[in-house]
Amino acid sequence: MNKVYSLEAKPYNFEFNTEKTALVIIDMQRDFCAPGGFGEKLGNDITLTRSIIPNIEKVLEASREKGMFVVHTREGHRPDLSDCPPSKLNRGSKQGAGIGDEGPMGRILVRGEYGHDIVDELKPVEGEVIIDKPGKGAFYQTDLDVILKNKGITNLLVAGVTTHVCVQSTLREANDRGFDCLLLEDCAAAFDSKDHEDSIRMINQQGGIFGWTAPSESLLTSLGE
Repeated sequence: MNKVYSLEAKPYNFEFNTEKTALVIIDMQRDFCAPGGFGEKLGNDITLTRSIIPNIEKVLEASREKGMFVVHTREGHRPDLSDCPPSKLNRGSKQGAGIGDEGPMGRILVRGEYGHDIVDELKPVEGEVIIDKPGKGAFYQTDLDVILKNKGITNLLVAGVTTHVCVQSTLREANDRGFDCLLLEDCAAAFDSKDHEDSIRMINQQGGIFGWTAPSESLLTSLGE
């Protein structure tokens, strides 16, 4: 249904047409959101990244019911690691859990491994796009920009992990490409809550320098859920 919605957000109301809006769920992978994954191997507490799964589930269900375009992203590399810069490999190895190393769910951040895939609760369905990205931002070395523009998408609803790294990188890339972006605050998380809160402020400050932010309840209310 081609309808314009408005929801309460910071710094001011966010308006969007469901036919021109995509829900982008970033990196909700086992390596970041499940015990034994890359995130936990680096010494992080994954409680926060797991806690947002129910909120994303509700938003995903509502988006599907409204016929919105849905994109899922996964950070990871080719099995031979030929697309992984040496600098990235070196940083991981110095923290005790290198990209490509064996972990409880297969090789860490390698495409096709169990840990690289999306958590069961948020599995894509037929027709939803999966973007495999080698970097932090979802536009870098992917065809996401082409896909969104071919679909006539102008607005993005953004969720996922981690707020201050892959989520914020993607949102900034999208902003530079002319997309209006809304970060769903309780559908994103970082391993440190301060990083998450700081990211929210960075996005909506100065009149929405990178976009809007709002709790998922505001979106669901506007959709009539």
